[in-house]
Amino acid sequence: MMEEKKGCVFNIQRFSIHDGPGIRTTIFFKGCPLRCTWCSNPESQRRAPEPIWDNIKKKEIITGDYYTIEELMTTIRKDLDYYHESGGGVTVTGGEVLAQKDFVLALLQACRQEGIHTTCETSAYSSQKDFQELLENTDLLIMDIKHYDDIQHLSKTHVHLSPILKNLDQAVHAQRKVLIRIPIIPGFNDSLADAERFGLLLKCHNVQQVELLPFHQFGKSKYKYLNRTYEFDNVPQLTSADLIPYSEVIKRYQVDCLIA
Repeated sequence: MMEEKKGCVFNIQRFSIHDGPGIRTTIFFKGCPLRCTWCSNPESQRRAPEPIWDNIKKKEIITGDYYTIEELMTTIRKDLDYYHESGGGVTVTGGEVLAQKDFVLALLQACRQEGIHTTCETSAYSSQKDFQELLENTDLLIMDIKHYDDIQHLSKTHVHLSPILKNLDQAVHAQRKVLIRIPIIPGFNDSLADAERFGLLLKCHNVQQVELLPFHQFGKSKYKYLNRTYEFDNVPQLTSADLIPYSEVIKRYQVDCLIA
């Protein structure tokens, strides 16, 4: 008998309202090819479960566990009424969902078979074939773009930008519903000159809507509890108000620019 497929998940968040339309169940998968130095979920980067210090329980715990499709669907189905009333559904995120592509696709297909709206948050760093399969099973695609320059992108994420832009073009060409998100990171991409370059990039790739994410320190303590170095330890957080001038620059490129 063939062993049932399982995926590694490090968090399941019910009643989420920030990861797509309506009330959602957001499922966080482990594994990511990027190593963004500001990552707020560093426990998501490695593919397998791993130990992390729990400062409340005062002991080491394991972050990440394996689930079958049916186990996840059992949790998802608990909130069907909320999805239907609010226009919500299920969001898969990470980590990077394409790091567990086959399992995530099976989960998205199971959701769609039951009429549940699907949103996928992704870096879009993958082959075009894998990305196409993801597009075919996603109602809303939320993509991060960290920088407009390949060398700068590589310096802080440790992957190249070009595969991401190719997949963005693929999604736009397929007329999929796409929301681009840009995390605004001090000293990396936060100047108004950076905003100009992003505006031009988005216009060139026919992006209609972008959301700016102010840099925050929500994940700072996780680095300590994982025994990892955090590059942005003493960097002040940004507020939504800080990004208003940035957004005005991008709007000049006929792109609808929101601030989270």
